[in-house]
Amino acid sequence: MKNLTDIIAPDTLKVFETLPDLYLILSPDLYVLTASNAYLAATLTDRQEITGKYIFDAFPDTPNIPHYNSVTKLHASLLKVLATGIPHQMPLQRTDSRLPPQAEDNFEKKYWNVLNTPVLDNGGNILYIISKVSDVSEQVKHQQQINRLTSRKQQASTQADLQQKILHDLLMQAPALIAAVRGPDYIYEFVNPFYQQLFPGRELLGKPLLEAVPEFKGDPIVELLDKTYQTGETITGTEIPFPQDRRGNGKLETGYFNITCLATREPDGRIKGVITFGYDVTGAVQANMALEQLNQELESRVEQRTQKLEKARTKAESEQNRIQQLLMQAPAMITIFKGPEHIFHMVNPPYQQLVGERELLGRSIKEAMPELEGQPIFGLLDRVYQTGEPFYANEMLVQLDHTNSGVLGENYYNFIYQATRDLDGNIDGILVFAYEVTTQVVARQQVEQSRQKVQTLNEELATTNNELTAANKELAEAKHALEQLNSELEQRVVARTNALKLAQEETERQRQILHNIFMDAPSPIVILDGEKLVFRLVNPAYQQIFPGRELMGKALTEALPELMETPIPSILQQVYKTGETFVAQEMPVMLARHQGAPLEEIYWTFTYQARLNQQGAVDGVLVFAHDVTDHVKVRKSIEDSERQLRLITDALPVLIGYLDKEEKYRFANHAYEAWFDQKPEKLLGRPVREVVGDKAYQGVKQYIDRALAGERLDFESRMPYREDFTRYIRTSYVPDIQDGVVTGFYTMVNDITEQVETRQQIEEREREAQALAHKLAATNEALKDANQQILASNEELAKSNQQLSFINADMDNFIYTASHDLRAPISNIEGLIHAMQRSLAEDIKQKPILGKLTSLITHSIERFKKTLNELTQITKIQREGSGEDIAQVDLAEIIREVRLDLAPQIEKADARFTIEMEACEPIRFSSKNARSIIYNLISNAIKYRSPQRQALIRISCEQEEDYVVLLVADNGLGMDLSDENKIFAMFKRLHDHVEGSGVGLYIVKKIIENAGGKIDVDSRVDQGSTFKVYFRQTDSSHSRTEESE
Repeated sequence: MKNLTDIIAPDTLKVFETLPDLYLILSPDLYVLTASNAYLAATLTDRQEITGKYIFDAFPDTPNIPHYNSVTKLHASLLKVLATGIPHQMPLQRTDSRLPPQAEDNFEKKYWNVLNTPVLDNGGNILYIISKVSDVSEQVKHQQQINRLTSRKQQASTQADLQQKILHDLLMQAPALIAAVRGPDYIYEFVNPFYQQLFPGRELLGKPLLEAVPEFKGDPIVELLDKTYQTGETITGTEIPFPQDRRGNGKLETGYFNITCLATREPDGRIKGVITFGYDVTGAVQANMALEQLNQELESRVEQRTQKLEKARTKAESEQNRIQQLLMQAPAMITIFKGPEHIFHMVNPPYQQLVGERELLGRSIKEAMPELEGQPIFGLLDRVYQTGEPFYANEMLVQLDHTNSGVLGENYYNFIYQATRDLDGNIDGILVFAYEVTTQVVARQQVEQSRQKVQTLNEELATTNNELTAANKELAEAKHALEQLNSELEQRVVARTNALKLAQEETERQRQILHNIFMDAPSPIVILDGEKLVFRLVNPAYQQIFPGRELMGKALTEALPELMETPIPSILQQVYKTGETFVAQEMPVMLARHQGAPLEEIYWTFTYQARLNQQGAVDGVLVFAHDVTDHVKVRKSIEDSERQLRLITDALPVLIGYLDKEEKYRFANHAYEAWFDQKPEKLLGRPVREVVGDKAYQGVKQYIDRALAGERLDFESRMPYREDFTRYIRTSYVPDIQDGVVTGFYTMVNDITEQVETRQQIEEREREAQALAHKLAATNEALKDANQQILASNEELAKSNQQLSFINADMDNFIYTASHDLRAPISNIEGLIHAMQRSLAEDIKQKPILGKLTSLITHSIERFKKTLNELTQITKIQREGSGEDIAQVDLAEIIREVRLDLAPQIEKADARFTIEMEACEPIRFSSKNARSIIYNLISNAIKYRSPQRQALIRISCEQEEDYVVLLVADNGLGMDLSDENKIFAMFKRLHDHVEGSGVGLYIVKKIIENAGGKIDVDSRVDQGSTFKVYFRQTDSSHSRTEESE
């Protein structure tokens, strides 16, 4: 092999080595003379390592040589160049180029063009061979992408044809009424056989709706079509009546249909027409009508029997209610238990107050009052229920959670347990009559013993001191000097004039080769120069996109000014400034193909790549572009077709699907989502057994097998899809036969659950009607038994009422006797005091201690007399009720009179009143009792005022349903409502520092309750109290008041 400098001048050699492209220089005997720096970088080799070596020793057949796909192909190309003396272009080469060691993958897939060019001397002999390698990976990838897109377009077109066929087959074979009409006159374009069967013997296709079917005029179906055609909305009508000739004999019969109207559109979105989908629900409607008529007949018969029964019950219930009312108003605690579990059957208010708002009715005593467990109550009730013997308790301790706070009270009661019996004499419950005697028992026990409650809380506090030691760590920071070594050395070329000229000529020749490659390329290529992006090269493939438009030598925006309104210029400037490659896929750009022609939307897939000069600086942009407009339009057209198919099938209220030979879903419309809680696309590729569940699958497996055998089927079935989801379906299976082979089948599923359930309801109602007839026949016997039970209950309640009367009389006699018998001793004491005072010497009378004692005794006597008077008043209330002087009463006037009576106390207390009685109309009530209520409430508000502030008393009135409500509010001492049971109890006082007897509020409560009303209180300690008195103003309250008289 000759020396390298004997073949190529050193300056020329240096030019070769610094060319930006991949060059390999070979001697005629195929030894490596040199390679460009770019080539060495691409092959990860060193110049000294390969120079002087035989080409196939330097680069054996391994994947780290970019352009050597095989030794054989390269060897053949080089031999051809040596034999002919002319350049040889090798076929496109694919290699897996080795990547740097730090890369994640070892090889990268690359594509190359290899051109082997001989360099001849003046005698035509080959001096050396230049092997130029061009990386065309991007162009190849773009072409591959175009090929893939073309393939996808073909597949999509085939799929669209298949979808169209599926749709047509489904519509023609669907067991529903389907028709398509066009334009505002609704000209029939399509009708399936089921629709045509509605109009036997008529031609529909090509005719306007009202011409083909004149009876549609004025029918609701036309309104549905109009609304859909005008608005584009999908409209659904249910149970639409339509007269039709069902039997073909000319006689019209009314049928009923559920109809869905779906708008169809032109490619530009304009409404083209309407598709109607309907199915016959005449059977279901007629069944509903028959069911409704049957219900009316049954209701009429039941109503007649019920009226007779109600008349008999009304009289008995009236008497029972009267007795019930007496029990509920009794001052004692009364309840009735039923059954061996002692279920609360009746509870009067005093008994309910034992446990506040706790729910009792309908619950057993063990459930409602669990705190009685371990006390004698449960055992006593069981013994009375089992033996029928009554039980009398005297001062028995019973511990109950009265406030529902978890704290048990200790109260004493006298009570009776009396067994109740049914008509047959069997024990069915227990009547309880009780009253509290805690006050008497506690008073006696206080003489005998005292109890103290001591609570000692010993809390030991331990303090633990944790010593925290903070360790300071010395951080030594080392300063590292970062030195950057520039590994890249700039080689300066001192070119001689003649060497420079040769290098320039060679460079120009190489550029011409590159230019020819670009110009001959089938893909559109453009080179844009400088920052202004001037067209420096436009190959024919690119120019063909803009025939007649002059591009060369012009700036981009000058040659194609319409690009100013697009992002293209800014993207190119970004590539020019940053050197980063930009790739776009199917980008729409508004361009004019011809000069002066209107703008049109052209879709591009392109790559913008920065072009570098020898110094590595960007001096232009390479553009590799493809016009993919036709491809995009075809794809969008296919997508529109698929979307229209999906829209139509999704709008139909039936399940439409396609299963292949492996029983897997290949198509499912939107209706599947409502049934299986999954998007339709999630079902594709899944077996039908997995989707519908094993139980449902077993019900249709035989039909699937028959459909895949080529048989068309229509059947009904019950489908238990899930635990809580079962449907009755009417299904059609239509086999898809291609070239005599079944490839799958179409399925259309109608939900007929409502129709089946309606039929079942009719059958059930018929059975119920028969049962009801037997039941009504036995009602008379039941009425006789009911009358006997009511008579027995009346006798039992009469006994209870008599017992209550005796107890009330005993209580009243005791109070009256006590108050009457105590008056004489009190009067005697008062007389003795006066006699003592008269008999004492004057000097003794003048002693201060005597005057103080005399005053205390006199004051105590007055209090005792006042208490006796109040006991007498309570007795009168109990005996007389509250209706002795019922009349129209003006509460505002009574308030004015009471304020006058209390004027001295009001003035002394410096109390200020706010009266708002405008909303209060006169009420029917006892004037004396109304005055007593108002007097007690106002005097209490003054008496229990706060010494910390001026007394403010607000009196108002309001209407609340059947009540006139009087409100008396103050800002006084207030009360702790945890002792709410004491507020209205006799002789109970919450403020001992103020003088009082503790019966005022008890009297108020008894007066208002005897008149059918009630009293509530809302109070906060040291904030004040509000009393609300409810005066009932209904006819029922009047009758109740008259009864009490």
